[in-house]
Amino acid sequence: MTIRIEQSCPQCGAGVDFVETDHILACSYCGIRSLLQCGGPFRYVLPMAGKASSAGLLLAPYLRFKGTIYLVSSETIEHRVVDTSQAANPSPGLPPSLGLRPQAMPLIRVVPEAGNLFLPQTLKAGAIVEKAAAVGNLAPPSGETLYHRAYIGEHLSYIYLPLVIRNQGIYDGVNGNRLIGLADTGDGSLDGRPFADGWRIRFEATLCPQCGAGLEGTGDCRVMTCATCASAWEIGPTGLSRIEWQMQPAKDGAPLFLPFWQVSAQIPALRIASFADFVVRSNQPFLPRPQWGDKAMSVWVPAIRLRPKVFLQAGRQATLGQWRLVPVQAKVRPNQFPVTLPSSEARQAVKLILAAATASPRRIFPLLPQVRLTEVAIRLVYLPFIDHGHDWVQPETGVAIDKNILGFSRSL
Repeated sequence: MTIRIEQSCPQCGAGVDFVETDHILACSYCGIRSLLQCGGPFRYVLPMAGKASSAGLLLAPYLRFKGTIYLVSSETIEHRVVDTSQAANPSPGLPPSLGLRPQAMPLIRVVPEAGNLFLPQTLKAGAIVEKAAAVGNLAPPSGETLYHRAYIGEHLSYIYLPLVIRNQGIYDGVNGNRLIGLADTGDGSLDGRPFADGWRIRFEATLCPQCGAGLEGTGDCRVMTCATCASAWEIGPTGLSRIEWQMQPAKDGAPLFLPFWQVSAQIPALRIASFADFVVRSNQPFLPRPQWGDKAMSVWVPAIRLRPKVFLQAGRQATLGQWRLVPVQAKVRPNQFPVTLPSSEARQAVKLILAAATASPRRIFPLLPQVRLTEVAIRLVYLPFIDHGHDWVQPETGVAIDKNILGFSRSL
């Protein structure tokens, strides 16, 4: 479910329609486009009851996890889409979760000017993500061995619950309910800390670092492109970094281009250095061609968030059909679907796509814990898709994605 944020344009102050997955703020009033940067996850506070100000209050942290958890066990790949918030501070009286409240009301960004104090985060993000897996009831079936777990398309953010102290008690600032008496909180449990400078949001211009022209990209995109110099720039924690990108030519024109991360690497644990090695080791039902021994092995990962089953199927088909692809230099086109999955998560998905693409799980699954990639090179490749009624179909590889599922992917 999408969380909406109350956001003002840093240039003119107008309200901007903004959701939590956005990294680019586009103001419809002054036309300014800004890239939002932060030293860690974005931080928000729930609005107070009756639209009262939450400034100067004590805020309790909750870590929100939204994403897909994959589990590779003996001969199966399980997956769950999880959306949960967990208390990151164990102070007595705090609700263990925020429930549906973050989805039911627009959130407010945490800013230093509000003068809030913050209960410290005492539970690590990793432990809370493990709880998210438990919430999703994701565990290997009884008697099966867990070989790999991955979190793909994940989104982490902090959401703070405002606390009001009055009448010798602590109250929930959103609904006004009494949470606990002050006498029951214990010594030091309400000691708050000031706003940390690393939490501050920075607004940066979306200009091409190479030629200075304006970059193109939707609010939720992770890669911006420049139509002037045909360069592509990935949005990272420290700003924009240039990436290599290509495009598979469309024979008769294509109404849609979808992005894939091509992760080229050697996989010593599986004795895979070429595409021919992969065909043999994964026991594919076809023989490798002689020229495939000279073709470097690549794992093709969808660069968009998709439903888990479709994500694995698309990656499998593109990886198996890569020998038919001959990408060339890319250029900006109006029918390019935005990249919503960063390259860092594509690397995390390599083991999953290998597991999904093998014809013999017993050959590959037990070795996944030892898989390490060497000589890694990553580039973005746009593949053409044609309209086949209810599906978008990639002619060379046979990847098929339902149109409704593709439209729904922007809200995952």
